[in-house]
Amino acid sequence: MSEIDAHGQNADQDKGQNSGQDPDPADDLHLSNQICFAVYSAAHAFNRIYKPLLDRIGLTYPQYLVLLLLWEQDGQTMKTLGQRLYLDSGTLTPLLKRLESAGLVIRTRDARDERLMRITLTEAGASLREKATPFPNEIVCASGRPAERLVALRDEILALRDSLHASAAPDRGAA
Repeated sequence: MSEIDAHGQNADQDKGQNSGQDPDPADDLHLSNQICFAVYSAAHAFNRIYKPLLDRIGLTYPQYLVLLLLWEQDGQTMKTLGQRLYLDSGTLTPLLKRLESAGLVIRTRDARDERLMRITLTEAGASLREKATPFPNEIVCASGRPAERLVALRDEILALRDSLHASAAPDRGAA
């Protein structure tokens, strides 16, 4: 898989590499040709932008993601939060305990099904929403791209994620 530049051209051809030759299969293993690394390194770049924003309100990025879901709909179960964030209970439980210790959420057993843990915002947790309201616009500004382009990029990445999840599904055994 060769790297494609911003104009849709093969970057190796633009550099004069492999001109008139068959592509070198080893090029598929160059780090710069890996979409996984592009996504991974972009995630790190997002974290560098989010860190000072979240430091202002005393949250880590994973805590912010949990609060985003609770701001959408308060009182979700731990299972639902884990599914939406792609986190297992071993990762989510300590995260929720820290949010509870900070006075931002309350964890209680569901009244109808005690196997379920329900997560509810406290007044302090709900009030952080207003402080976080400027964050999306600050991310758009930091990206240097129009909001519409970021929405389209997000949708492409979500479709890619869904395709990868479907390919990795347990029922896709080896033939």
